[in-house]
Amino acid sequence: MKNIISLKKQLDSTDMYGKISSMPEHLEHGVSIGREAKLHGMEVETFRYLVVAGMGGSAIGGDLVKSYLSSSIQIPFAVQRHYALPNFVNKHTIVICSSYSGNTEETLAAYDDALSRGAKIIAITTGGTLARKAAADKMPVVTIPSGLAPRAALGYSFAPLITIISRLGLCDNADNDIRLAAAAMRGELAAYSPDAEDNPALKLAEQLHGSIPIIYGSQDHFDAVATRFKGQICENSKCLAFANIFPEFNHNELVGWGELYEFKDKLSVLMLRDREDHARNKARMDIVKVYLREKGVDVIEIPTGAGGYLERIFRTIQFVDFASYYLGLLNGVDPTPVKVIDYLKTKLSETG
Repeated sequence: MKNIISLKKQLDSTDMYGKISSMPEHLEHGVSIGREAKLHGMEVETFRYLVVAGMGGSAIGGDLVKSYLSSSIQIPFAVQRHYALPNFVNKHTIVICSSYSGNTEETLAAYDDALSRGAKIIAITTGGTLARKAAADKMPVVTIPSGLAPRAALGYSFAPLITIISRLGLCDNADNDIRLAAAAMRGELAAYSPDAEDNPALKLAEQLHGSIPIIYGSQDHFDAVATRFKGQICENSKCLAFANIFPEFNHNELVGWGELYEFKDKLSVLMLRDREDHARNKARMDIVKVYLREKGVDVIEIPTGAGGYLERIFRTIQFVDFASYYLGLLNGVDPTPVKVIDYLKTKLSETG
């Protein structure tokens, strides 16, 4: 196998490595953006519902905020990945439309849907049609830096979003937790360097190389991290991956492990394990781990480690982001381009 430093020089044409490394700065900058955003008096509104509308890398920030606030937010909170919004959306709803490019067709349709129902809208974007629509309708536009792949802009889809939600009075201030998470991530960057002697992200990539990763997390807090990991492998590594959550997958997908045919040696299971997982989910993980290993399936446990909840989330994301990056290099691909998505968008534009 080629030296990983040589692969990085050969394949990483637009420095995805540097973009992953910059997430701590993105988080800190995102807090400032959220604090400085002009919300046009929305801070004095009383909202009954909260919806984040977005797709892909822009929506995952909403998923992470929803997970983070799952035990504290006092109003219904939905993340909508679709052209249309839930039927409950009305004038008492705040809809936050998140589109990195500002041109995501599903999010633009959701914006129009929200506007037609009298909802209050905030746009988080680098510009594009979404920014123009929101400005024309006198809705707040929160402008984030351009020049990144949406998945590499997670800090900008998360930090401004949760900061704005706190300014609306819907959750506690998370600024300090974000700063602590960024500091912890920054402290671990050296361990993920291509020339690090014992790089855990590279080791994980080597374990996954040549297999189809299946990622399981707990509904408690790490469901969105499992989804993020799956998406990063698909986009950065250019290979299939799948994700599901405890306890739900125990009621259906688990049965699918009964007959593995010739696939067994091509599957790797990763379990995200957090100290605050529900006690019954911890028991389920232990049982499933033994069951799968007895069937000869490779099961890799990823402990989320120490620190506060948000710190554990983002330290784990940084780790799995780097693992997906190195897996891409081992697969002989440039981690950044997503040509098939570009092809799909071109074809869709031809359909009107």
